[in-house]
Amino acid sequence: MTAVARRPAPQATPAAYDTEADGAVLFGRYAFPPNERGYCGPDRAGELLERVSVGASGRALEEVARGFEGAWPYLEHLGQCLGRAPLDPVVVRTYWLGGRALARCGGRAFADSLEVRFRPRLTRIDFERLAAAVGHGATPHHSFHVFGVYPWVGLLRGGAGEAPLEVLDRCRISWGRVVELRGDTADVLIPRLAWDGRRLTLGAPRLEPMRMRRGEHALARPFAVGDWVSLHWDWVCDRLAPADLRDLRQSTAHELAAVDSCAYSAPAAVLA
Repeated sequence: MTAVARRPAPQATPAAYDTEADGAVLFGRYAFPPNERGYCGPDRAGELLERVSVGASGRALEEVARGFEGAWPYLEHLGQCLGRAPLDPVVVRTYWLGGRALARCGGRAFADSLEVRFRPRLTRIDFERLAAAVGHGATPHHSFHVFGVYPWVGLLRGGAGEAPLEVLDRCRISWGRVVELRGDTADVLIPRLAWDGRRLTLGAPRLEPMRMRRGEHALARPFAVGDWVSLHWDWVCDRLAPADLRDLRQSTAHELAAVDSCAYSAPAAVLA
């Protein structure tokens, strides 16, 4: 890759607690962890991390974002609903964290977009079961893609003990409070998913180590012990402002309720 220009490192002042103003950088904060594992997106994880870490937006980072075949159609749909570009910061934040804008992007238009994407890949019955969640309020939030789409499209297989629940939990955007900082690791108290035999819910918090950086590069803006942070595949993605935490909690609960309400819920297909 070519050398990337650096912007001044953000300081941990009250002003720095505003939501990231660059949509491509914000997208990359959450997209890098699964990309590093080879789960989705183009084979450019090192470049993605470096560009996000130094805030080097622009055409190259936008090109990387377009290569995420799972997330990009949701950004396009949200952008159409909200009258904004797919990498507009409002669109990107809505996809990863949620917010009131999601209520304008569900319903018939969302069901139609799912049909275009997934109907050719599924049997008639499996697609009807996937799309049924929209009737129960599912919206184009990342949590719906994890809870309501993965099990039907073959991205998650049952019969492997705790593995399917672990994948659902690590792939959603979760949140937690930082308890301790140790080198490149943050110990974070995180509410984890639980399966009660019928419904997927949020269980008791657990203290777990999360990655803060790789080499000199990090995803999150500066944070400290006591801060709330967002998490994706064992990485700290960003520091959460109170409104970010509220929206992420609410959107996660909303999508869990939508998939749990289906007669044939997607989580049950792999966990029951």
